Amino acid sequence: MIALLLAVIVGASVFGVFHGVRMYRAEVKLPTDLALALEVGATRTTAVGSAVDRLGIRWAPLVLRLMGPGRVARKRRQIDMAGNPAGLTIDRYAARRAVYGFLGGLGALAMLLNGQLVPALLMVAFGLFWIEAGLWSAIRMRRDHIERTLPDFLDVLAVVVSAGLGFRQALERVAAKYDGPWSDEIRITLQQMDMGVSRRQAFDELRRRNDSEQVAQFVTALQQGEELGSPIVETLIAIAEDMRRTDAQNARRRAARAVPKATFAVTMFMLPGTLILLVCGFVYGANVDFGAMLGGG
Repeated sequence: MIALLLAVIVGASVFGVFHGVRMYRAEVKLPTDLALALEVGATRTTAVGSAVDRLGIRWAPLVLRLMGPGRVARKRRQIDMAGNPAGLTIDRYAARRAVYGFLGGLGALAMLLNGQLVPALLMVAFGLFWIEAGLWSAIRMRRDHIERTLPDFLDVLAVVVSAGLGFRQALERVAAKYDGPWSDEIRITLQQMDMGVSRRQAFDELRRRNDSEQVAQFVTALQQGEELGSPIVETLIAIAEDMRRTDAQNARRRAARAVPKATFAVTMFMLPGTLILLVCGFVYGANVDFGAMLGGG
C-alpha cells in the first residue's frame, strides 16, 4: 500500500512538471498574468497547463488568500525572475501548491500510521518545497545563462550601433539573432515600448524581472548614459568590460572556495581509501595465515 502511494505521488509530480496538456476549457477565463503575457507576446510562456494544474486550479484562490497579498507579490516576482518556466503563473503556482501539499500530507499520514517518522517528514518536505525547489533552480539557471550571454550581446550591440543603426532598431536586430532568456527579455521590453510604455519604465521592468547584478548594472549605466548624454557605443563597451572583470573576480572567488573543499575530500575519503587498498594488497601478497594468527586449527 505504501509503495503504491509513493508511486502515485512521484508519478503525479513528474507528470505535472514534464507533461503539458491543455488545462482550460473555452469558457474558462485565463488568469490575469497569463493574459498579460499573451498580450505582450512574451515568448517565455510556452505551455498552457498540466494535469496537476487542472487538479488544483479550483483550490488556487484559497491558497492565494492564505498566502496573503505580500507573499503573493513576492512569489509573482520570483516567477517572473524564473522566466515563467513551462508557462508557470501565480495561479498555476497556487494550484500546484495545493496538489503537492495534499499529496505530501496524505503520504505523511500514511507513514505515521505505519510508525515511519523519517519518511513522513520527507513527505511533508515534498508537499512544502517541491515546487519551491524547481522555482529556485529555474531562477539560478536563468540568471547564470543571462550573465554569460550579456557581455557578448553588448559587444555585438555596440558594433551594430556604431554602424549607424539606431539603438531601438539595433536592439531588435541583435535580439533576433540570439536565442535564450536574454533575447526573450529584450523582446518583451521592446514589445512593451511598442505598446506605449516609456523607454525608462520598460528597462526598469526588465531590471525587476531579473535577479541579476549584471542586468541591474546594464540598466543603470544605460539610463545614466542617456541622462548625461554620453555616446551609447562607449557606454555599451564600458558595461561589457566591467561585466567581464566582475565575472573574472567571481571565478577567482569560486576557485578559492573550491580549494578547501577539495582538500577536505582528499583528506577524508581518498587518502584513507588509498591506505586501505595498500594495506589489503600487502597482506594479500604476503599470504598471511589469519586462521593460524587467530588460533584456528
